[in-house]
Amino acid sequence: MATYNKRGYKTPKEKEVKDTVEGVTIEDTESTTAEVFSKLDETASKTENWVAKNQKIIIGIVGAVALFTVGYVVYQKFIAEPKQLEAADEMFVAQQNFKLATDGVASDSLYTLSLNGSEGKFGFIKIADEYSGTDAGNLANYYAGVAYLNTGKYAEAIDYLEKFKSEDIVLSALAKGAIGDAYAQKDQPQEALDNYLKAVSANKNDFTTPRFLLKAGKTALELGKKEDALKYFTDIKDNFDTAPEAATVDAFIGLAQ
Repeated sequence: MATYNKRGYKTPKEKEVKDTVEGVTIEDTESTTAEVFSKLDETASKTENWVAKNQKIIIGIVGAVALFTVGYVVYQKFIAEPKQLEAADEMFVAQQNFKLATDGVASDSLYTLSLNGSEGKFGFIKIADEYSGTDAGNLANYYAGVAYLNTGKYAEAIDYLEKFKSEDIVLSALAKGAIGDAYAQKDQPQEALDNYLKAVSANKNDFTTPRFLLKAGKTALELGKKEDALKYFTDIKDNFDTAPEAATVDAFIGLAQ
């Protein structure tokens, strides 16, 4: 039996089917992946070229860091630590003289010995200079400042005390307060007040804080700053009522009102 096509009839073409991944054809996905890897290869190539070009600089930097690290360890082990021990040994006699002076035994001459040295050992002045950069040298600045303060050499006291740096909260406050005392002796009350307040703010504790609050209050009264003085005295009364300074603070509160 003969077959024929109807007029206008066309055999349908086979449908082209493309799998998709989240709306993107596999062909597109493969193309995008290839492009990404191509860019990664290009970036890696550029990095390799940069490293090759700057190899000497990189090696130099790495070597410098390594040399610095080794140098620091060697310095600490063979220079800084022995120097610190040597400074501590030198300072022992000076500290003994200083302690005796604070106990009131021939204080002026003992403070002088602690500053200048005795028994073949350095005093605080020499230790602060010769062992600058060590903990002992730094502490010698504090001792020297207090010794000068107690022998009436106030400018020298300020100079050494200002060189002293410490993370010890009590010593730091005492140093600032001693600078205030030196300025007070030099009849510079505003500078004295500034340093007493630095001593107060250095650390809040039951030992140094009421001590320097009282001095700040007295100095503020001297400067005619009654309102400020009242604030300092009231702080003692309200927050440090067991401190020795609290025993007399009511009288000063009366003067400030």
